[in-house]
Amino acid sequence: MSSRGLSHRSLTVAALIQAYGSIWGQQIYPENLPNRQKAPFENAVTRLGDGKAHDLAGLLQAFGINPDSQMLVFSKTSFQASKLGPRNPRAIYFNDEVAVGWVRGGEGIEVAAVDPKQGVVFYTFNDGKFTHREECLHCHYGPATAGVPGLYVGSVYPDAAGNPSRDRAIITDHRTPFADRWGGWYVNAAHGEQKDRANAVAMDPAEPHVLASLAMKFNPAGYLSPISDIVALMVFEHQTQFLNLVTRVQWAGSDSDIEELARYMTFQDEAPIVEPIEGVSTFTRTFPLRGPRDPQGRSLRDLDLRTRLFRYPLSYMVYSPAFNALPTGLRARLLQRAFELMKPEDRTAVREILRDTKPDAL
Repeated sequence: MSSRGLSHRSLTVAALIQAYGSIWGQQIYPENLPNRQKAPFENAVTRLGDGKAHDLAGLLQAFGINPDSQMLVFSKTSFQASKLGPRNPRAIYFNDEVAVGWVRGGEGIEVAAVDPKQGVVFYTFNDGKFTHREECLHCHYGPATAGVPGLYVGSVYPDAAGNPSRDRAIITDHRTPFADRWGGWYVNAAHGEQKDRANAVAMDPAEPHVLASLAMKFNPAGYLSPISDIVALMVFEHQTQFLNLVTRVQWAGSDSDIEELARYMTFQDEAPIVEPIEGVSTFTRTFPLRGPRDPQGRSLRDLDLRTRLFRYPLSYMVYSPAFNALPTGLRARLLQRAFELMKPEDRTAVREILRDTKPDAL
């Protein structure tokens, strides 16, 4: 949930990519599509309206967001960058349709709501009222978001104050190798010897990629929880780029966009989990409970966390309003291609789950 007005030293990840053309490894950022976003919008904010909540806890409850989804990012990659750092990270919470960002001592609560046909719409929440923030699209409508209005998870090399280096800033999702993820984020978890960029800062500006471990020793006063759950962050990573790709297909629907979404929603290029991962909040238990489930008790939300993120290789976001808003022919084409990409045993299980939980998909 970024905007303009950041200092040169506190550019967002998206701005870094746009300004310096960062392409690291094999990560390619697509061109922008012409903006089709305009009011009126249809999303969780417009349905809720003003005056239904007055603080962070009430807002999360009104949106149906579980506080156990809390993730903490300390890099200065927000329009409230001056208030952010390792001692004062930004808390982010989410469900399938909306993400909420909170900064202790900040200027309002950041809200990003998914419009099924127009992508992510940005707001700030103050004194019970929502204000549309179109200027957020300066960083949330570009290469980092598949060329449409959307969300992203960035990984940077931050210094001890949280300022991100311009070197090797990337966008992450389930395809990103663990070694490149979560720079500028706090992460609490047991995940074996799998290396990543989390919980660390670069002490030498000349070598920003050389990281020093950073203990999570911020004062948790005011936060709903003192932890930043790795499983929530991994699910959020997946969800952000799924929504961006769905919006891109909604707006353009080219063969290449459809193929990329089909591969993404079936986790074809997922970075393997080498050692089991354990979350530290109740998110690992509560997220699968959202269902829906088939008569055998199976759900596309079921987590694996041993060798891959999810037990069944079709994204739970096929139940989302954004996916359902795609034209019928496009949805059918995507699912047909998705089944073609799956292994036979996975295809059988996924078909059975969809037959009982989303019969219109078959």
